[in-house]
Amino acid sequence: MLNSVILMGRLTADPELRHTPNDVSVTTFSIAVDRDFARSGTERQTDFFNIVAWRQTAEFVCRYFRKGQLVALKGSAQSRSYTDKDGNKRTAFEIVADNVYFAEPKRSGDSQPAAETRYEEPSSFSNGSADDFEEIADDDLPF
Repeated sequence: MLNSVILMGRLTADPELRHTPNDVSVTTFSIAVDRDFARSGTERQTDFFNIVAWRQTAEFVCRYFRKGQLVALKGSAQSRSYTDKDGNKRTAFEIVADNVYFAEPKRSGDSQPAAETRYEEPSSFSNGSADDFEEIADDDLPF
């Protein structure tokens, strides 16, 4: 079976780190994800997803992410049933995050500058010229 979810959205609140009785780190948070389309004359709708992260992923999220930050995550969808305090059966749907990524550069107001991303051509391509290629006649092609 396939159960894979990839989302990008903004944190709706600061994540808080908690621990299970067995001292396993866990955090729950929510992200707001704008839909890709909007009907003409209407505003774009936003969906809110509940996310759960465990162990090192939970610690990473709580250490580096804050409300309003754009995050990308990969995980799986999960549902669970429970009975609320009034005795009603309920079902909760959440995303269990395996990986959470920074999806925007660090803001200028933060204490450290954003890491600089630079593309460099591999050395095998950087000194290439038109002289490195030879012309092939149609007769020489194997197909």
